[in-house]
Amino acid sequence: MSSPLVYTIILNFNGKKLLLETLASVKQIAYPNFRIIVVDNGSTDGSLTAVRAQYPEAILIENEKNLGFGEGNNVGMRYALQHGAEWVLLLNNDLAVAPDLLTHMMNVATSDAKIGIVGPKIYYHDQPEMIWFAGARINYWAGLTAHRGIREIDRGQYDRVEDADYITGCTMLIRREVLERLGRFDPIYFPAYSEDADLCVRAQRAGYRLVYVPQAKVWHKVSSSSGGGMTPFKTKLKVQHSLILFKRYARWYHWLTIPWCVAALAFVFVIKELARGNWRIVSALLHGFARAPQKAKADS
Repeated sequence: MSSPLVYTIILNFNGKKLLLETLASVKQIAYPNFRIIVVDNGSTDGSLTAVRAQYPEAILIENEKNLGFGEGNNVGMRYALQHGAEWVLLLNNDLAVAPDLLTHMMNVATSDAKIGIVGPKIYYHDQPEMIWFAGARINYWAGLTAHRGIREIDRGQYDRVEDADYITGCTMLIRREVLERLGRFDPIYFPAYSEDADLCVRAQRAGYRLVYVPQAKVWHKVSSSSGGGMTPFKTKLKVQHSLILFKRYARWYHWLTIPWCVAALAFVFVIKELARGNWRIVSALLHGFARAPQKAKADS
């Protein structure tokens, strides 16, 4: 059987060391028909020079400035579609991938024409048996998105291929037809967070399946671009962009419970972070809530 053409897109912004490590891993992928695109968001750390020298086979796209996660990847996806991609694989620049990653993903992806987006099992890079992503759920009553299995040791508890509510943009395989019908990431989520869930919800509501494939494996150096862990930057953006996501897709009756659930969870979060002395995290959370209505209004 022929192997559909896959374009692998790796977005980079001043992550030369991480990027080169990721490219070394990606180059070992055994799938017979894939090409690599590096989209650079205006790096000044020598990333492009290093890629040209060490990975001349990679297609380099240079953005003049940092377009953020969504629009940066959109640039790569437009190029891939223009050059015949049947599937597009998005990868963060801080990953190690199993050589059979794409083979497992494509075996499932091509098994059903209604499968639109596919994701792997993702582990923490520094704790390679601890799960970061094993599918995900969207709870419209609570106003929450959550990775399944996060911080659990992998004992085979999530080893079935199954549908998910969304696939993380960290490693996301997308059918060409989905992008042509529905468009790409929405730049309202600049610079990052929730654009992957937004695309997944649009795809699911258009009748496509979102499928988690545990045999495909990735190890993620989590939150490298945002400083690692739950930083103030990440906290603020997640609050603002989650509001946009649920404003768009939650039904009216979900809003009977969303404010109460969000308030309760925020209260618990604040108490925990204050106990740890993380004043900047708490400040970022409050700032995120304060700015969220303004950003959501801009989406109207």
